[in-house]
Amino acid sequence: MSAFSPPSLFSKVEARWPLKVLGVILAIIGVILIIGGAQLVFLGGSAYYLLAGLALAASGGLIFTGRMLGAWLYIATFILTVLWALVESGLNGWALVPRIVAPLVLLLFVIGLWPALDPLDGRKRRLQGFAGIGVFVLVLGLAVAVANRSGVLSPVPDAKNTLAFDTAAAAGTEWPTYGGGPSAQRYADLNQINTANVKDLKVAWTYRTGNQPKKWGAETTPLKIGDTLYGCTGMNEMYALDAATGKKRWSFDPKVPDSAIPYTAACRGVAYYNVPAAMPGTPCAERIFEGTLDGRVIAVDARTGLACSGFGTGGQVKITDGMGRVIPSMVAITAAPTIVHGIVITGHQVQDGQYKWAPSGVIHGYDAVTGQLRFAWDMMRPDRTGAPPPGETYTRGTPNMWTTATADEQLGQVYLPMGNSAADYLSGQRRPAEKMYSSGLVALNVDTGKPAWVFHTAINDVWDYDQGSQVSLVNFPVNGQMVPAILLPTKQGDFYVLDRRTGKPLTEVGQMKADVGGVEPQERSPVQPYSKYQNVREKDMTEASMWGMSPIDQMICRIQFRKASYKGMYTAPTLGRPYIQYPGYNGGSDWGSVAVDPRRGVVVANYNLTPNYDQLLTRKQADDRGIYAVGDPRGTHKGGAEGAGPQEGAPFAINVNAGWLMPVTGMLCKQPPYGGIRAFDLTTGKTLWDHAIGDARRNGPFGLPSLLPIPIGTPNNGGPAVTAGGLIFIAATTDNQFRAIDIRTGKTLWQVTLPAGGQANPMIYEQNGRQYVVIMAGGHHFMKTPEGDYLIAYALPERK
Repeated sequence: MSAFSPPSLFSKVEARWPLKVLGVILAIIGVILIIGGAQLVFLGGSAYYLLAGLALAASGGLIFTGRMLGAWLYIATFILTVLWALVESGLNGWALVPRIVAPLVLLLFVIGLWPALDPLDGRKRRLQGFAGIGVFVLVLGLAVAVANRSGVLSPVPDAKNTLAFDTAAAAGTEWPTYGGGPSAQRYADLNQINTANVKDLKVAWTYRTGNQPKKWGAETTPLKIGDTLYGCTGMNEMYALDAATGKKRWSFDPKVPDSAIPYTAACRGVAYYNVPAAMPGTPCAERIFEGTLDGRVIAVDARTGLACSGFGTGGQVKITDGMGRVIPSMVAITAAPTIVHGIVITGHQVQDGQYKWAPSGVIHGYDAVTGQLRFAWDMMRPDRTGAPPPGETYTRGTPNMWTTATADEQLGQVYLPMGNSAADYLSGQRRPAEKMYSSGLVALNVDTGKPAWVFHTAINDVWDYDQGSQVSLVNFPVNGQMVPAILLPTKQGDFYVLDRRTGKPLTEVGQMKADVGGVEPQERSPVQPYSKYQNVREKDMTEASMWGMSPIDQMICRIQFRKASYKGMYTAPTLGRPYIQYPGYNGGSDWGSVAVDPRRGVVVANYNLTPNYDQLLTRKQADDRGIYAVGDPRGTHKGGAEGAGPQEGAPFAINVNAGWLMPVTGMLCKQPPYGGIRAFDLTTGKTLWDHAIGDARRNGPFGLPSLLPIPIGTPNNGGPAVTAGGLIFIAATTDNQFRAIDIRTGKTLWQVTLPAGGQANPMIYEQNGRQYVVIMAGGHHFMKTPEGDYLIAYALPERK
């Protein structure tokens, strides 16, 4: 090199290959954007991708040949891209990621290779370029941070006790029911652990169940009665633990076969019953009940774990008696039974998407002492409250209650969150009674076994918007009087308050217009209900709300959006064309339910914000894809809630893309957040604060964890619990974190990484003057969190 050569880190010769590589990359990206952008324009979408593709292809070609014009063209394209992004999405941080980040990275390479394009003063221009980018990123980052800052909308007041707080309804030293107290508020009236000292929580004990099923899961919330915890594994092995040490006292294995596992092996909890007339200490004077994955209700002695021989046959009854043919895994009890007026009440899960004429969704009530059938509610046979006569079965294909019921002992009513009829995504074959009770909350009189009232949150549901949450019983002020009420969360994200005596709404219910097209236009209602009291829904999706890690995958999602039918939340199912369902069937509130702080008058609800990308399939399409139902001899089951549902016996099958995942990267087409947690005023429904919950450390493209603790709001399964100490405890998220949140502000005060997914509800109790918080870390097959068998108790360090 001559001594008179201009200063440069790279000569043109030295930078020839980097320039050519960069040029080829830009040209390839440009061609992809041209092809996809043209398709998007043809579908009526944004023209940006086509124009940007043309610019990038030209820029790449010019840079490949070493011409400075290529760099200037790319810089101009980047500037216009930023302006377009700001016009289309404003300062929404997540919306800007796919629009700006990847182009910014490419800009860094363009500026980095500037000396090879302009050797005379390339080094100086490169330094200026990097400085300019730094200033741009700083200014834009500050603006985005300010626009997206998470603030307290309205700090939650201290305990005010204005809602006729009922200490009998709350958990305290004990956690006697799945929902905490009998009102299922998931509230513990304990404050030893509080906002000032929660940072000091440590593991007090860990119990390993040693029970690892395939399709792992557990979802268990134990009970605490006296000095003992009672729980169950995902495969229904019941256990009793010392509440202070976690040491096992007994276990009972009902030997459920692997073939009985539905989507995920789960046992959310057990139920406790103290026989009123029994002498204390006699066998089965206190008993623990559970439902099993193979359709049994089992009673064991709370002290010894031995089967209560006087209950049913050898300590068990079979809910499948009278159902006719039941294929293994089609009928499973995953929720804790509910006991009221001495009657053990259970529903059951009927595996979704398999058969139109699936086993019946009949609700059973058994005598808690003898196991005698007290009633069987078959909605198609209102004239009958007992078992069917020989030669007949309970009516097949009817809606089931797969989640947990709540009971009012005083009113003698049990509140049943009902699922959908079999063949969830079609309604043309449903009978009037099915339409009456499908996806509704039903109040059943336990003394007669007959329904008292029903409240619908979806009319003739074909979106799998069944009732997943256990309802909470609350006292609600109406005209200066406290009314016994129900707080009802839904998958749509609505929250309703009903008079639990009559089912009448106590807060305003509106009607929204709904799509009346699809394959069954005559079946669709032109309006659907929604709550004006509180809902956690976002606005309807748009093409601009599609997401990705780069402009390319965002463009792909935009194309998919334009190809699909989408007419709001109640878009009708379509054949031959995909349709978008938002929220999806895992949207809003699910089986984790909500928590209520009755002293503060606050409801805490975590929720999901994920769509489905669905499509009905003809019977031939389903057969060609090998989509057969469980037990079908033609092939292995490939469907259900995790993918395609054959819906045999119905006109069409269904293909469900839950979450709407991109085909290559596996990322979601919807921009974050995917899940959140909100506190709102019970009396008014006013939102007090709302935050994304869950971070990106286990999320990333191609299934690779990013390891970044960035709050993206992950999908979540499981719910919260609250305490008098001003804390919300919640796991549920897919980042394996267990959190303690300040109920006043929504700020996370403590969190710990669990050894497996925490898809379960926590429980809280006190033993020997020490407060404990317990969570099951079992992982979740469907949520794709790591499997485990850990029941973990946290407490403050013991005082010496």
